[in-house]
Amino acid sequence: MTLATEVQPSSEAGIQAVEPSLLEIRDLKMHFPVTEGTVHQKVVAHVKAVDGVSFSIARGETLGLVGESGCGKTTVGRCILQLERSTSGEILFKGQDLTKFDQKALVPVREKIQVIFQDPYSSLNPRMKIGSMLDEPMRVHGIIKDPKQRRARVNELLAVCGLDPKFSDRYPHEMSGGQRQRVGIARALALNPEFIICDEAVSALDVSIQAQVINLLEDLRRQFNLTYLFIAHDLSVVRHISDRVAVMYLGNLVELAGGDALFDRPMHPYTRALLDAVPIPDPEVESHRAHKVLQGEVPSPMNPPNGCVFHPRCPLAVDSCRVSVPQGREISPGHWVACSQV
Repeated sequence: MTLATEVQPSSEAGIQAVEPSLLEIRDLKMHFPVTEGTVHQKVVAHVKAVDGVSFSIARGETLGLVGESGCGKTTVGRCILQLERSTSGEILFKGQDLTKFDQKALVPVREKIQVIFQDPYSSLNPRMKIGSMLDEPMRVHGIIKDPKQRRARVNELLAVCGLDPKFSDRYPHEMSGGQRQRVGIARALALNPEFIICDEAVSALDVSIQAQVINLLEDLRRQFNLTYLFIAHDLSVVRHISDRVAVMYLGNLVELAGGDALFDRPMHPYTRALLDAVPIPDPEVESHRAHKVLQGEVPSPMNPPNGCVFHPRCPLAVDSCRVSVPQGREISPGHWVACSQV
């Protein structure tokens, strides 16, 4: 199931970017082989973690990528970073297909694409001081050769991310979770990137700290004209920070729309189910709300259903859904959905 992205209208269904795209994903697939045997390994199946995903992100935009655990969100991010080599498809960054680059050619690209990891406790080296962590990428890439200038840049990065420059002499275990994540953000900014992948960047933090980090990311986006791919499963956080939201299910993109449009007028049955599962903070309203629970379990990505991958659990499914793969179509300006029943 694919929602194709085209800058100009075409005969294929697609998501049309309003502005020139900084990043464009075209029919991305990532199938992990499953092997058996020890000496003579044999491929017996493939896990279809991402199975034909297409979207674009304009410069200065934040695209939220949501879906339940195991739907392929993080795999998409890892493919963009070239930490995983995709099975097929194109990943165009500023018009260049990263899937065609070797490791040497990727070095200058890595300066412009950075990542903020989910767990601030495991993403920082416990044996390195904070200052050394922020100094290292600048030294490795040779963007600031003078050690004194690098130290000044480290202090500047800490201050920009709301930390005292004295923290450069601390180890990660001497800091709280929120402070560690701010260090992770500072490290991502060290090379002056244009595009940052936020992979569940606030899910490991307390709710009060989440708000502070989200506000910091928003401020940094405006200050440095950054572009974000914000991967998350917390829909309230995604609504707050995202300009547009893409919804994934079982390796497929099922809906993409502006943030307010998707939350106010969800069209795909899976998107509706996700929003129905969000609790309402008013106990009185929540106690009288009719809960709609999806039937069945998420199918195995090793053996996804034929036709629409959501049809075994979909309340709107008809016989044709079991056979034909729905293509993305624009049901209102900028609102794309891959469902034949809406």
